[in-house]
Amino acid sequence: MTIKMVDVTLHLDEDVSHEDREEFRDSLLGLDGVMAVASPDDRPHLVTIEYNPDAINSSEFLKAAQGRNLHAELIGM
Repeated sequence: MTIKMVDVTLHLDEDVSHEDREEFRDSLLGLDGVMAVASPDDRPHLVTIEYNPDAINSSEFLKAAQGRNLHAELIGM
């Protein structure tokens, strides 16, 4: 069985501390279908998510950001 994987990047509008980004990353990793999440310190407004689109829709990432009172936009890759 082949698992489909795609990447998407979220742009966070707010300045988010390293600790808050790590907590957000951990919450995204807890979603079914999410395989990897990166939010480098040198680009704190960007969060790259690798996921299986058959298991989760990218709109769930925006909902997760909104649940943390963050404003974000999806940037496709």
